[in-house]
Amino acid sequence: MTKTPPSIIALDGPAASGKSTVGRRLANALGYLFFDTGIMYRAVTWIALNRDMNLRDEEAITQMAQSAQIDVRPPTQADGRAFDVIIGEKDVTWEVRSGDVDANVSLVSAYAGVRKALSEKQRRIGLRGRVVMVGRDIGTVVLPEADLKVYMDASAEERARRRYDEIIERGEKADYEEIFNTMIERDRLDSTRAVAPLKPADDAIFINTDELSENQVYERVLAMCAP
Repeated sequence: MTKTPPSIIALDGPAASGKSTVGRRLANALGYLFFDTGIMYRAVTWIALNRDMNLRDEEAITQMAQSAQIDVRPPTQADGRAFDVIIGEKDVTWEVRSGDVDANVSLVSAYAGVRKALSEKQRRIGLRGRVVMVGRDIGTVVLPEADLKVYMDASAEERARRRYDEIIERGEKADYEEIFNTMIERDRLDSTRAVAPLKPADDAIFINTDELSENQVYERVLAMCAP
């Protein structure tokens, strides 16, 4: 019997652990869909901020998440993006990665109603197979039946440096200390929320990326997908 690569691949981990970069490369190598689920929570947060909504009004934010017209499409610009993020007809691919969104996305993503609304959409896409899905609760909640589960982590200092470098490379201004403090608080919120907290699935393969290059991590995960 001919073996095939895992059809549903879940890559979980905290912000800037390297999972999106590796996931994108892995999807390209396998010819799979790359789906960074965190972008949906960022989109909901961006909408709330731009509508001047009270981010602590869980009911209002949940209702908005249920009805929001959020689409993720193949990239149309060669500016480093992995996909286009469209809200209505507006391209907000980079806006949803702003500092304001960074600072508030954990609060919004902790709401049970928001997670339920978005998780259902994510699950429907994932169950089609041939997908590399990246997030914080893919292996534990969204797709516990994933064929391969990997949990990637790194120190807060290393992850803050990566995020700082990413922003500087885009030609934008960045403050390392501010990014680091935001990272620590986001880790706390993500790990302690009552609904779908950030944690490895029991059967996930753990990779600490502190001392590994992007290519080393990618090659390690790619090897796990070999038939």
